[in-house]
Amino acid sequence: VIYTDIARDGMLSGPNLSALKGIVDCSPFPVIASGGITSLEDLRAVQSLGPQIEGAIVGKALYDGKLDYPAAMAAIGAQATEAPHAN
Repeated sequence: VIYTDIARDGMLSGPNLSALKGIVDCSPFPVIASGGITSLEDLRAVQSLGPQIEGAIVGKALYDGKLDYPAAMAAIGAQATEAPHAN
């Protein structure tokens, strides 16, 4: 399940953790979070919602340079092999 909070998408205002937690609690499927994720703290907060969080979509924060890709991957314990390319 990809959950996107459209009110926060691209706004760099932080994720809606309470709504995301509600999705995690009621979904039998892995969840990918999207919308408002801006910082390493945001990524850690999303990850802390439980093992059902399978990933996060981060767009504008990377594009605007507010979030460093290798640092973000390291913060969540993932291997950063190559930064995404903007086209």
